[in-house]
Amino acid sequence: MSASSTPGHSRLTKTHKMSIAGVSVLGAAALAFSLVPAQQADATTVAAEPVSWTQAVDAVHTKNVQGLTQQHQVVEKAVKAAEAKKIADAKAAAAKKTAAAKAAKAKKDAEAKAKAEAAAKKERAKKEAASRSAARKPVYANNLDGWIREALSIMKREGIPGSYAGIHRNIMRESSGNPRAINNWDINAQNGIPSKGLLQVIQPTFNAYHVKGTKFDLYDPVANIVAACNYAADRYGSMDNVNSAY
Repeated sequence: MSASSTPGHSRLTKTHKMSIAGVSVLGAAALAFSLVPAQQADATTVAAEPVSWTQAVDAVHTKNVQGLTQQHQVVEKAVKAAEAKKIADAKAAAAKKTAAAKAAKAKKDAEAKAKAEAAAKKERAKKEAASRSAARKPVYANNLDGWIREALSIMKREGIPGSYAGIHRNIMRESSGNPRAINNWDINAQNGIPSKGLLQVIQPTFNAYHVKGTKFDLYDPVANIVAACNYAADRYGSMDNVNSAY
């Protein structure tokens, strides 16, 4: 059942309510004025004016406006704070990205530098090793004694047996120590492959028993000795066991 159909009650409209409110305000003002002592009222040159209906409405409107203004200020402050946070976050992200890029570049540069230093160190070590090797490598005289001694160092490295005495003895019998000696009268010469060099080696034997690291030249003294000793080791056990033509 609606309020307008209730017995003994009349419906109050918005206008009525506002009028009642105005009357209440006016009544309160009148009451306050009546409570002032007579002598004080007489002495007062300005009489209190009753609060008008318009003033009451204006007061309510002002209060509402002030409330809206405060709300607007709160919202505006929140928006500004959000924008400031967004800007700060963007700056922080940019700074982080820049720092990461710098760190990556520094790491790459450090790795490149370390690699270059390692390569340089390796090259220095290689040169130093070559220098030490060259310093340790003996210099042999360019004569029969030097040729035999150099041949013996190569034979030792290659595991070919033989002694200085055995080599020297056979050289003196075969060529008298002449590295350019050649036999043009024996059976090998008749077959077109004369014996040559210090130990009178024929070309096919030299080719078969040549030792890597020596010159591929039958007349080279060291190459001739090492190839001949290699052949003698294969056939006789050692050049030391050879005491005649072989």
